[in-house]
Amino acid sequence: MFILKNAQQFSHEMILSTNLENGLFIDATAGNGHDTLFLAQHIEKGSKILAFDIQESAILQTRQLLQNNDLEEKVTCILDSHAQISNYLEEKDFVRLAIFNLGYLPGSDKKIITTPSSTIEAIQILLDRLEKKGKIIIVSYYGHDGGLNEKNSVEGLISTLPQKEWSVLKYQFINQINCPPICYVIEKK
Repeated sequence: MFILKNAQQFSHEMILSTNLENGLFIDATAGNGHDTLFLAQHIEKGSKILAFDIQESAILQTRQLLQNNDLEEKVTCILDSHAQISNYLEEKDFVRLAIFNLGYLPGSDKKIITTPSSTIEAIQILLDRLEKKGKIIIVSYYGHDGGLNEKNSVEGLISTLPQKEWSVLKYQFINQINCPPICYVIEKK
């Protein structure tokens, strides 16, 4: 029996549907480290993860979570914007999967948010560096100041991707109050 999942749970289902062996994975918004940890728990031999965040507290929390689970060797935590991803990739590197959680760091300053300009730049970099059958997963939390603008910018970009090259999914509950998060999945054909 299939039970409907929230956006974060669905994003994890999409991770698990990906080949997790011998690949490069990116958590573009490490935050509290939960997606980084999930990836680290499931990737297989030969895979590595780059986890980005602009807030030092997020990187420290992510490192601590990984250490507590004895998984820190699988991840390189990077204190930088996801818009700078290309600075951390070798020319030969292609990305198997990238995940974003757009919004603000829970339990932190709600004025520090992901922005349309850096997020769009990161997505465009990843579209160029994605493996065939690779995925970009974006969970958009848009119920805060600036969130709707970012959601609309992201959706505007990804809804125009040519369907011969890309499959783009929007997963959203439509009968829930308070701006329920949306999960977008982009897969390269």
